[in-house]
Amino acid sequence: MKGINTWSYSPYKPFLFESGCPYISRVVPYENSIHFEWFSVSAPYTVYYREMGAGDFIKAGETNETNFDIKNLKTETDYEFYVSSGKDRSRIRLARCGKSVGTVVNYLHPEDRAYSFSGRYLCSPSLLVHPDGYYLASMDLFAPGQPQNLTIIFRSDDRGKTWYHYSELMPCYWGELFYHNGDVYMMASSTEYGDLLIGKSTDGGKTWGTPTVLLRGSSDPTGAGTQKAPMTTVIHNGRIYLTCDWGAWSFLPYRHSPMIISCKVDDDLLVSENWSITEPCPISEEWEGVAKGINGGVLEGCIVETPDGKLAEIMRYELMETSEPKYGLIMRYKVDENDPDAPVEFDRVIKFPGNRSKFIIKRDEVSGKYYSLASIIYDENELKARNYLALLESGDLDNWTIVAGLLDYRHEDPAKVGFQYVDFEFDGDDLIYLSRTSINGANDYHNANYSTFHRLKNFRNL
Repeated sequence: MKGINTWSYSPYKPFLFESGCPYISRVVPYENSIHFEWFSVSAPYTVYYREMGAGDFIKAGETNETNFDIKNLKTETDYEFYVSSGKDRSRIRLARCGKSVGTVVNYLHPEDRAYSFSGRYLCSPSLLVHPDGYYLASMDLFAPGQPQNLTIIFRSDDRGKTWYHYSELMPCYWGELFYHNGDVYMMASSTEYGDLLIGKSTDGGKTWGTPTVLLRGSSDPTGAGTQKAPMTTVIHNGRIYLTCDWGAWSFLPYRHSPMIISCKVDDDLLVSENWSITEPCPISEEWEGVAKGINGGVLEGCIVETPDGKLAEIMRYELMETSEPKYGLIMRYKVDENDPDAPVEFDRVIKFPGNRSKFIIKRDEVSGKYYSLASIIYDENELKARNYLALLESGDLDNWTIVAGLLDYRHEDPAKVGFQYVDFEFDGDDLIYLSRTSINGANDYHNANYSTFHRLKNFRNL
């Protein structure tokens, strides 16, 4: 066995962990059927299933293909299934038939332990439109108290109508896909509050070389480290800019503090010395407009070019029941374009109806307007609710209007349904987005069981 010189796997199989062969790489439940796909080298295959925990497995059929649809199933019912090839057998996987939303990129039943070496829920959606016309969608596997270090990448060659497993990155958490100078990059943390990493794929996202460490973290959820959510990448005056935070939920009194990461556009992004990383900027109660009382601080910021051609970092402001106000504010910071090492500087507090969950802001080059997709807070008694996703628009970054409700499930239990951490891209006249989605028997609103893709046609006409 040789040492590791790569970041990517297809798939990643930990030592002494029963991954199964054939290896089931993607699961998609529908109301009355379950579609799944696998890797293997020898056909034919036989598929078996049963209602969860109910009697013997039933033969569903045989195939020479590496995918199958188990049909005529009961809706709102949990099933177990596996595929065999000769003496080999996959892991038993789980799925719940029922309604979802959009196009399912990937699904993971909350009791399925196929990725328990990393986590049990799907998180951190990142969406990339490659110049060659295909889409990449990534997500990681998380669970409280688990390693949280595997990211799966899927690809679509038909503008999001169908998806297939493409690659896996280990370790990789909170990863952001972006395209730069002909190659695909991923910037991520190694795990929760772990090392800040950047890696490159020269074949469009299929295989990845060993990542470069840009900043050491703590890898300890009780101690401060790097948090790198999938956010925007901006090129401005010859530099490429990204964002991250330093801190942890337990890191009091600051919790999280914003940072800027930047590099000259023509420098090698895999050379750590080419990057400038600003020191964290802790929040101050003395700033004008900040909330009173105990709150969660700022985190998960995105960088944007302002209407006057400067750079700003806009942060999620985690207000709480102990805050005044309890919700509805985000925070804007100034970025020093002349000194890449200078910390960001507080600018102002902005009213925004989706501050309790991660959001992204992007500028539409066609209209010049700014857009965001956010989980809207619609009831001060349900501050954690993420079951109403809306499109927001602004002309100046300060004044925001809800243009349209996209996924409005306010009629569903906010403790069980959520559309959150959405990443999006402009695609001609359309806006496409990838959601971390909790629905159809999710563990809860936060611990998502789906990654779903959506297309909003002619969004500028809304």
